Amino acid sequence: MTLQNSTSGPGNLKSFKVSSNKNGKDLDLSAGVVDYRYYENIMSNYITASATVIETGNTTNDVTNAIDGLPLRGGEKIDVVVEDVQGNQIVVPEGLYISRVRNADPSSLQELYQIDLASKEYFLNENSRVVKRYEGNISGNIEEILNDVLKSTGKIEIDPTGNSYNFMGNTRKPFYICTWLASRSIPPSTGKNSGPGGFLFFQTRDGLYFKSIDNLFSKKPIKRFIMNDTGLPVAGYDGNIRSYSIQSDIDMNLNQTIGAYNNRTVYFDYFNMCYKEIEFSIENASDSITSAGRHYINVNDEFINKPSRNFYYIKDIGTNPQGTGNQQLDNWKSDPTRQNFDSEQVLVQSIMRYNQLFTVQTNVIIDGDFSIKAGDIIECDFPELEANVNKGKNPQSGGIYMVGSVCHKVTPRETFTSLGLIRDSFGKKTGIVN
Repeated sequence: MTLQNSTSGPGNLKSFKVSSNKNGKDLDLSAGVVDYRYYENIMSNYITASATVIETGNTTNDVTNAIDGLPLRGGEKIDVVVEDVQGNQIVVPEGLYISRVRNADPSSLQELYQIDLASKEYFLNENSRVVKRYEGNISGNIEEILNDVLKSTGKIEIDPTGNSYNFMGNTRKPFYICTWLASRSIPPSTGKNSGPGGFLFFQTRDGLYFKSIDNLFSKKPIKRFIMNDTGLPVAGYDGNIRSYSIQSDIDMNLNQTIGAYNNRTVYFDYFNMCYKEIEFSIENASDSITSAGRHYINVNDEFINKPSRNFYYIKDIGTNPQGTGNQQLDNWKSDPTRQNFDSEQVLVQSIMRYNQLFTVQTNVIIDGDFSIKAGDIIECDFPELEANVNKGKNPQSGGIYMVGSVCHKVTPRETFTSLGLIRDSFGKKTGIVN
């Protein structure tokens, strides 16, 4: 579905200043950028961007062109400031850095090429390794890794976790460790060893985030949008949805395959030489989950009353006890059956929560709104599928969505924002927005 009458106008690329790695020179290419795209994603540990540049050989700061005159060889810092028609800006405080220059097409009159950009942390991660042993609360370890190992100088926002985990870095990269720990974390508000697990580790222009999925969904919507074929403003909404498509809605067979409805986990305890089977159903967790809609699940009970997937896990007993040296040995002796990680309460719930998060996936395009970031909550209304010309709002597809991914695009002619929206349930909650 496409909106014919768009109110989108060209954005303003206010700055695209490239700084040389060697000679201290810089060059502002903003006049030659004909296409700029900026990306964020809750499943990505870093932000990226791309630009298509056309140079005509004009001399600036004694530099005739960027690729050979500056030159561009990788890792150059670019300070980008881009603004939409409402005045919202995208500014990355730490700057973006060139990861690749590609598709160079020189001619006698102009030079066309594309630049891929990434955040500073993307490159720092490649040169950093987590080597030491960590113990205690997970959120505290995340903060230490990002500050002391990754050495990020930007904003870091970490939701507190309610469980501890002792582990060795094993020379893994910081982003790998933080993502790995996200699946082993539960929020403290759920109580010890209970409640919905599942954290996300991602980056936006504002900084690095280690956030609970439930905490993200508990936020109020920052904007409201509606699919409106007239193209005219609608009272009570911040903008119109220009087009939308449902990427993934209902795939029951896939959900059965990944164990989203019902699964069984076999836990092997080699210390006591026994095993334990635990079944986990979506209905067991629904009461403790902060969902986007009113109806979390409404499929045929006949097909979800038995496990559709089996997991196998070796219990982490007797490894990495708290403390160092003799203190470790004393702690182990005092409680040799203590688990380092309570997989029964955390792991399967986290896996199920990640699967549920992408129950509904919808792609929408709106006029450029650079205030929207990955992880934000917005409210959308879509029309009913009916023959009546005066279609009403669909009460099932309408409601709050999380911005899973976002692309802000600027060209000399138009500016628009493409959003990958996700939610874990159907139906619109009442009282979302006054």
